Amino acid sequence: MTNDDEDPWLARDKLYHVMFCLSITLISSTLASFTRYPFIRRHSIWVGSVISLAAGAAKEAADHLGIFPSAGASSKDAAADLLGVLIAAFVLSVWKRWADTDSNSGQSRRVLPV
Repeated sequence: MTNDDEDPWLARDKLYHVMFCLSITLISSTLASFTRYPFIRRHSIWVGSVISLAAGAAKEAADHLGIFPSAGASSKDAAADLLGVLIAAFVLSVWKRWADTDSNSGQSRRVLPV
């Protein structure tokens, strides 16, 4: 772990962590929502969140092992990862709720043949 002087809360690195996990969550959740498996479609936000958190944890583990040139693993980086996932999950749940109200108007949903 690092001290507060070397790992400030408001740093460009934290923004990268938030944006990375937010992007991974949005992408993987969107892809999961197009699968042919209904269970995964219904829980696509959870699937995307878990995939993103796993990617963030893997990055922190790699930092701890010295695989990447960084200051090491950081609980602040993990918190930034979690924040990115929470923001994405909120956006996706609002989007899904809005889309569900539109689907009541008789439109059908496309499913990719994956």
